[in-house]
Amino acid sequence: MTFKYNQVYLNATSTITGPYEAKGPFNKLYDKSYDNFYCGTKTWEQAESKMLVESVDILLAKKKKIKDEIDLHISGDLLNQIVSTNYASKTLGIPLIGIYSACSTSVLGLILGSNMIDSDQIKNCVVSVSSHNNGSEKQFRQPVEYGGPKRKTATFTVTGAASAYLSREQSPIKIESATIGKVVDLGIKDPYHMGAAMAPSAASTIFQHLEEMNRDISYYDLVLTGDLGIYGKKILKEYMRVEYHIDLKNYDDSACMIYDLENQPVYAGGSGPACLPLVVYSYLLDKMRKKEIKKVLLVATGALLSPTMTNQKLSIPSISHAISLEVQDDLS
Repeated sequence: MTFKYNQVYLNATSTITGPYEAKGPFNKLYDKSYDNFYCGTKTWEQAESKMLVESVDILLAKKKKIKDEIDLHISGDLLNQIVSTNYASKTLGIPLIGIYSACSTSVLGLILGSNMIDSDQIKNCVVSVSSHNNGSEKQFRQPVEYGGPKRKTATFTVTGAASAYLSREQSPIKIESATIGKVVDLGIKDPYHMGAAMAPSAASTIFQHLEEMNRDISYYDLVLTGDLGIYGKKILKEYMRVEYHIDLKNYDDSACMIYDLENQPVYAGGSGPACLPLVVYSYLLDKMRKKEIKKVLLVATGALLSPTMTNQKLSIPSISHAISLEVQDDLS
């Protein structure tokens, strides 16, 4: 399902990270970074919720808005019952739509907000996501204290939170179109190889978007996937070439960008709902505002696994959602 938007803009963003992200290549572009995983709280889960609240506060300060002026907050995270979002919302007091789409949550939130703005249901919204390395590891795999070794195909969940302000207020970055993806399952059962599980859904959504928008891949200056990692990135390129006869030339993956892969112990790269927006809202939007990149297709990828189903030896389905951002040269 693909949507074309008439007047929806990305007006402002905010980014908060943990210690590993702060040592990555975009450290100077983040709004705030913590030097430890607790962020001044007692637990990792509380730390994630705190970062989420702070990302909204920073965003509203940039827009000089108060919370009562925000029609809707759309937010999600990786923890059970999206507790980071729920506890943050208790503090924020903004009407909430809590969503879960694993690591594709960021783009799904942008799509939902854009649809509601474009149809005049709301005037504005804040879209947020968060994730925490230690909290996610404890929930989906093993507590970090366990110290279990991982395969080189594993990814390192990003610690951070990111928020975006959407409205009809014209700005240099327009949300041009979006595609909601389908659940795809090619039988991958390894929870330490999320790139292999998610690459087919990314390919499906990219092809679906191009078909429904009647576009060639060359329309975009950059196609950026969410968190496939170095191995999933290679799989996607090969899968697109073989299955859809599409050559992904202007392509990258945020999981391969957010860390210094040569000097940081992060396995195959980053992952988590915050991975893609932290790269986009810092590095990529900076490039777009400078008009070095004008048309981008963001493809957030999500592995829809749970420990229960993984322990039952079931395969891991995945879903990917895409959204197109374009630089507006004429804002008259």
